[in-house]
Amino acid sequence: MADTAQTTNPTDRTDAASHSAVRSLLRLWPFLRPVRVRLGAAACVAVLASCISLVIPLVLKWLVDGPVARRDPGGAWLGGALLLLLGLAEALLFGLRRRLVARPLAGVEATMRAALYRHVQRLPVAFHDRWSSGQLLSRGTTDLQLLRMFFAFPLTFLLVNGVTILVGAVILMVQRWSLGLVLLAPVVPLMVLCSVFEAKYGRAARRAQDQVGDLTTVVEESVLGIRVLKGFGRHRSQARAFRQLSRELRATELRKARLLAWIWGCITAFPELAIGGALVCGAVQVAHDELSAGTLVAFLSTALALRWPVDSIGFLLAMSNEAAAATDRYFEVMDEPAVADTDPPAPAPEAVAGAPGDIGKGLVFSGVAFRYPDAPPDSPPLLRDVTLHIRPGETMALVGATGSGKTTLTALVPRLYDPTAGRIFLDGRDLATIGRDEARALVAVAFEEPTLFSATAAENVLMGGDGAQEAALRRALAVAQADGFVDALPEGGATQVGEQGLSLSGGQRQRLALARAVVGRPRFLILDDPLSALDVHTEALVEAALRQVLSTTTALVVAHRPSTVLLADRVALLSGGRIAAVGTHHALLRDHPEYAALMSGEGEGAR
Repeated sequence: MADTAQTTNPTDRTDAASHSAVRSLLRLWPFLRPVRVRLGAAACVAVLASCISLVIPLVLKWLVDGPVARRDPGGAWLGGALLLLLGLAEALLFGLRRRLVARPLAGVEATMRAALYRHVQRLPVAFHDRWSSGQLLSRGTTDLQLLRMFFAFPLTFLLVNGVTILVGAVILMVQRWSLGLVLLAPVVPLMVLCSVFEAKYGRAARRAQDQVGDLTTVVEESVLGIRVLKGFGRHRSQARAFRQLSRELRATELRKARLLAWIWGCITAFPELAIGGALVCGAVQVAHDELSAGTLVAFLSTALALRWPVDSIGFLLAMSNEAAAATDRYFEVMDEPAVADTDPPAPAPEAVAGAPGDIGKGLVFSGVAFRYPDAPPDSPPLLRDVTLHIRPGETMALVGATGSGKTTLTALVPRLYDPTAGRIFLDGRDLATIGRDEARALVAVAFEEPTLFSATAAENVLMGGDGAQEAALRRALAVAQADGFVDALPEGGATQVGEQGLSLSGGQRQRLALARAVVGRPRFLILDDPLSALDVHTEALVEAALRQVLSTTTALVVAHRPSTVLLADRVALLSGGRIAAVGTHHALLRDHPEYAALMSGEGEGAR
């Protein structure tokens, strides 16, 4: 289990950082467009606040060269009051900026998360077969939090600090161009260093975010599979897998910290050296009466006011690269083509030669073949030329050895997958021309592994039928022989069954899943070994009640035991990806050795 927890998704780690950060971040504009006015206002407010900070050195120049030089206490008090007012105005403007962005950015994050969730729900099952849940969870939580932080701070301050540095540079050059050139000398080497840093940090940021997804997968699987881990004593091996991933993530985070320390050290050291050089040159000029003391104070104060905009470049670039990586990861999911829920898709790519023009009612498989989307192109299909007719109101049992494709064939009926070739008909209608929403309203499924949600027992059952009422709920529970244990729960049907229904036994979960399948009175019913977790007494009761449901619907039942097979009117044997035989249970026992071996427990697929 520890090994499977570390399987990766189709995105591969560091290579995905090849796109430029700017190009990636521009893809966020559709989400920001509705709040662009408030973001623009917040940016203007922040620019104004930063410009106020550059006015303070000019007041200091007037104060030093004027009231201080003339020993004028009144002028000094006036200058102090003016500095206080400018400081208060700057603080208030920055507070206003925060208020302007807080609510809309929380809305942007919520909108992006809702869009991701909707899209994930519409992605084909083949996508979920390839992607680990931890990677999807990290994209919907950690990555979106990073983007909200980027919107709130770096997105604004990359602009604000750029404007501040530009205005400050102009003020410095106007005050004393020779000293201004000394201060601007580190600009070119800093730009080169930042370019190198951005590329390296972007790769490290992407790697760290992917590793967080892997770690989330391990944690999720460890929690959901805690009974298996403890039952087999595998908690130590899973802990080792967790520690290994933690060490890898720690190493990546340390690399990010080293890169950030390196660039921050350079960004801090170069301007400090330039300020020191300007201070020495300015002091010499003051000593030679070539420069007033007030001008030097204003010059140095302006340079110090620019320290934070310059020093923050490394921090802002780091956050921007993390946001770009988060954006890439977000759109890797959003760019996956979703399946249409309501619009009928195009017909199946390959029609079956000689397919009957007048398909009978019921469920018909006509020359169906299937290969999983991620299977090698040259691999043989799992299903080949499956032709089968289940008449209206008939129950067909599907029997076959393990790996013969029974579950895959049943997954084609509710369009969890579409056949690679051939056609499937529901009451004469080509399934490929029926929208998925309509197909799933006609077909109900009970899977072999029952999945319950963190909801009440009643809510789990009623998921199987839109608008189903209390009477339908009670009927479905009675069919599944689940009414007794549901009524005995602390709050009856309103009892929360817990995550994955782990507070219930396997048989109870399976009965609730069966009740969910029959609650909506579907026209077509697909049951994948629906009684495997039941004891003999309960199985007999469920079979008796299920016969009444099966008599009014067209059903395909995957069966492994004779007791389940006896629910069916006819039996189809699936062997080697084909339908090898169709007949009654007794006729196949007599005439088909493979079927007899499976039912006697001697075959490969016996349980």
